[in-house]
Amino acid sequence: MTLQVMIASWVVIFFLQALRVIFSTMFGFIYDQVFEGPMNAWLVVSNLLVVGALLAPGILARKPSARRMAALASLAALARVALSLNDQMIRFWGALVVIAAGGSYLALWLSRRRPQIWKPILLGLILEMILRIVGDTFDISLQNASLIPVALWSVLTIVISVWLTQNKQEPEPPMRGLSWAGGLGLGAFFFIETSLLSLPNGIARWSDTPYAWIAVLLVAVTFLPLLPHIGDYVRVRLANPGGGIAIVVLLTGGLLLGYFMSGAWAAVALLLAQAAAVYALVLLLGNNAFLIRLPGWPVALGGLLLLLLDFFNAFAFTYPYTLPQMQGMGWAVYFAACLVIVWGLLRKHPVQKAQDLKHESAWSLVSLMLAGVIVVVSVWPQAKAPLPKDRLRLATYNIHYGYDDDWHTTLEAIARTIESEGVDVIALQEVDTGRMTSYCADNAYFLARRLGMNVVYLPTVEHLTGIALLYKGPQAPEDSTLVASLQEPTGVVHAALTWKGMDLHSYGIWLGLSDEDTMRQIEQALEFIGARSPASFGGDFNAEPDSPEVGKVFQAGFADPFELLGISPAPFTSPAIDPESRIDFVFVRDLIPVDAWVSDSLASDHRMVVVEVAQP
Repeated sequence: MTLQVMIASWVVIFFLQALRVIFSTMFGFIYDQVFEGPMNAWLVVSNLLVVGALLAPGILARKPSARRMAALASLAALARVALSLNDQMIRFWGALVVIAAGGSYLALWLSRRRPQIWKPILLGLILEMILRIVGDTFDISLQNASLIPVALWSVLTIVISVWLTQNKQEPEPPMRGLSWAGGLGLGAFFFIETSLLSLPNGIARWSDTPYAWIAVLLVAVTFLPLLPHIGDYVRVRLANPGGGIAIVVLLTGGLLLGYFMSGAWAAVALLLAQAAAVYALVLLLGNNAFLIRLPGWPVALGGLLLLLLDFFNAFAFTYPYTLPQMQGMGWAVYFAACLVIVWGLLRKHPVQKAQDLKHESAWSLVSLMLAGVIVVVSVWPQAKAPLPKDRLRLATYNIHYGYDDDWHTTLEAIARTIESEGVDVIALQEVDTGRMTSYCADNAYFLARRLGMNVVYLPTVEHLTGIALLYKGPQAPEDSTLVASLQEPTGVVHAALTWKGMDLHSYGIWLGLSDEDTMRQIEQALEFIGARSPASFGGDFNAEPDSPEVGKVFQAGFADPFELLGISPAPFTSPAIDPESRIDFVFVRDLIPVDAWVSDSLASDHRMVVVEVAQP
């Protein structure tokens, strides 16, 4: 039974990783075809393939058997290797297979070992969470360097799965079913987990609280139902009348408070929502054990709901300027998911007695302590790199959510680009901190930790997309502000550094695209900056050097270092491949430019601009 739970939890990990991969690769397909064009049949075909993969349990999970389960687990493990190859199409096809096989495997687990299914799901959530924590929010097993360990992991999964089919000591369990409400509730659960509640960085950004604390507490909260005595006690209490209502209040209330509040109370609310979510899973699957129908089609229906919720979530968090009615409506998507879980919970089901877990006590406690040690070591604070004693290098970089122009994941390459140019202060644009469309990674945290820098982050779109400023040296006074926007919200970030005994004010911005009131945006940004000097002002201005917006910056006393140094024509910055325009700038005021250049790195869809300055 231990091996069966282990394999099931590994399949859950593969399934969760494939969900993150499929929505991230689809983001690239949709972005290219809708915003860059031209659109072709692949836009429709790729979406239909995702729908087909999610519907697969209805077909592949119709005849439960140990051999079929072994085949599906082996297929998911084999396809999982493709997810560690940094290529959009390879990852897309691999994710399709993992989703189809992994979802079908889980449906068969539901039919054969229904009361225990919540255990491997929670274990899978926890282990996948730890892989992302160890990778500084970007799943370490999805990186190219992990290809060989992942291949060995897949082989081990296949070997154990096949060996389990030879074990005839255990009697065949009775068949169990799943209601439509249960399938939809499972889909809603996977949505809120993959898009927020199992993301320490997501909760930290929503609540604006320290990531390190959230990472430790979130693992502990998710582990709660697996703990002996405590977990069972709570589970039995919640299975009594009124327990479902308590879960509903904590889950829905926690998500809404976490969305509209900030600080410690928001963090507590979201952690309580996670506690409620994991117990909702236990009650939804552990107690919903009567015979209705095989779980295949209910699980498939839950998968379609997951796709639909992620679709609306993307329009709330990614495309507010293409669907204006979705702007600021991220909370409504999560509220809808909660209502679906509530519907599944409030249906009357026979309550099972808590199982005797005494034989698992030592295993559970040791696992929790080991997980705690790994998490604490992974998030332990690092020393910050010092500011240089002579000249300072300022930069700006639109990092394209951690992708290059061909949608390879490039966070490490971006970090190497910044590091190789010796940058001390850098303004970043298009920074994601936990969206499903960019592998749920926190770009700002990853780069700051990788480079030994501090970070100022301003969320501009639904908590998880914005702009940032990285800087070396000790923690400095920081602030930020939003500016008026007709389409995608944006703003300005600021850090007041102390360099060689002098105050240096560094600012970063991203200006809107076409049909945006960019003149009003730049005027509000310059009003926020005021007369503070010396200062640097970097960002993606989406405007040419002779534009009225750039003219406003010059009127505020800022200068273009390339012009001051006589570098003409100044290098173009966008796109990264065969650049055609110069829209990324680092302006300076009361600083002496010594050198200026544009990096030739293709790690993003823009090129990085670097300016070296000395004190006046």
